[in-house]
Amino acid sequence: MEITGEILNIIYKNEINSYMIADMQTEEELITIVGYLPFVNIGDTLKLIGKYVEHKEYGRQFKINTFEKLMPKTLEALEIYLANGNIKGIGEAIAKRIIKKFGEETIHIFKYEPKRLAEVRGISEKKAIEIAESFIENWEVWQIVGFLDKFGIGAEHAKKVYDLFGTKAIEEIESNPYILIDIARGVNFKQIDQMALELGMNYDNDKRISSGIKYSLIKSTYNGHTCVQKDNLIEFVINLLDVTTENVENGLINLQVKDEIVIEKREDNKYVYLYEFYKTEEEIALRIKILQKAKNVKKITNFKSELKKLEQQVKIELSKKQKEALELVNNNNVAIITGGPGTGKTTIIKNIIDMYEGKGKKVVLAAPTGRAAKRMTEMTQKEASTLHRLLEIGKIDEDSFYKNTNNYEGTPINADVIIVDEVSMVDMFLINYLLKCIYKGTKLVLVGDVDQLPSVGPGSVLKDLINSRRN
Repeated sequence: MEITGEILNIIYKNEINSYMIADMQTEEELITIVGYLPFVNIGDTLKLIGKYVEHKEYGRQFKINTFEKLMPKTLEALEIYLANGNIKGIGEAIAKRIIKKFGEETIHIFKYEPKRLAEVRGISEKKAIEIAESFIENWEVWQIVGFLDKFGIGAEHAKKVYDLFGTKAIEEIESNPYILIDIARGVNFKQIDQMALELGMNYDNDKRISSGIKYSLIKSTYNGHTCVQKDNLIEFVINLLDVTTENVENGLINLQVKDEIVIEKREDNKYVYLYEFYKTEEEIALRIKILQKAKNVKKITNFKSELKKLEQQVKIELSKKQKEALELVNNNNVAIITGGPGTGKTTIIKNIIDMYEGKGKKVVLAAPTGRAAKRMTEMTQKEASTLHRLLEIGKIDEDSFYKNTNNYEGTPINADVIIVDEVSMVDMFLINYLLKCIYKGTKLVLVGDVDQLPSVGPGSVLKDLINSRRN
């Protein structure tokens, strides 16, 4: 469905990915629109493609799939557009004077006779040129959205592309369409590849081969994998690009030399990683070792007698396995509590809280999703937060975060004991960031069931940690 209207009010805007909730005035009505709208401000006239949805709390809304920015149709709308703060050097007063002076010719003046803007009081000839350049740049920027849409890349990534390449984005992409693969998840590789071939790219071009390999590795991460067996990867890329084994082998060598991939030999097989995935796995292993080997400063002395006191206080008799789990937590800085439904994991968590808080220690609870955190709160009667909230990941561009976890230094968590539930749903990047935010000496307790929901992102963290059988 297609609608056209003017943005009258912005209710909410995410400054990182440009997700927006706004009021739009169409010819028929005032409606609430929701979706990714980079480079859009109050006063802009938009043509939207999407559909009406019914929000259970806020009612009828128009959900945006794609959009196109239009030139304002009236002088009033053009004045609002000029005054919305997007064009350097123009405020409300200057915008009013420009419209009053040039009227219907205003856009023509900006584009073709910019020096005439100096006829307006308050604008010098130098400032006139600067204002006109800002107007043209501002107007060109939004075209990136429509251009990227042809390749299956949504508006939420358009700002990132612009931040990287500026107004030369379209020119850069046309010279090497494959750069889009490194920018955004979920790109349509076949469309990008087709464009490159139409622009004269050879089938065996090094850029094409390298991009095909990286795309294939990225695609495997959608299924939770962090690496791919080399022989399987070669076969997939041959079918994807219609090239030879030799082409792919050479591509792998080139990427390895540039540190974009890592090839690791295990027994009789070789596995290929994207570089950042390999380094993240290394980081996780290193940080867990550092935590585990740190001095056990939070250990409770006279543990067995303290455990008996606890059982009397809470009026519950723990099973042998539950006591062993509590002792495991006390004797180690990193511990995993695992088991299926009904095996007593929640009871263990409650007792960890009671035991350490009884000794004046601070215990922090977290889970990977809002629902899991809420359930943890209900079961323990102690507030639990999502990992994203605990780690303040909402303040970070998540797409960049997940590609470059090792570049981020987290804020240390103020806690003596951190308990994370439903760890089967935690991916490698999130666990790595969590580990970076834990002081040496803090106890980390990971709770979960490997047969429950897996992570959406790459890596089977809980399963791999259990299977490592390291102490």
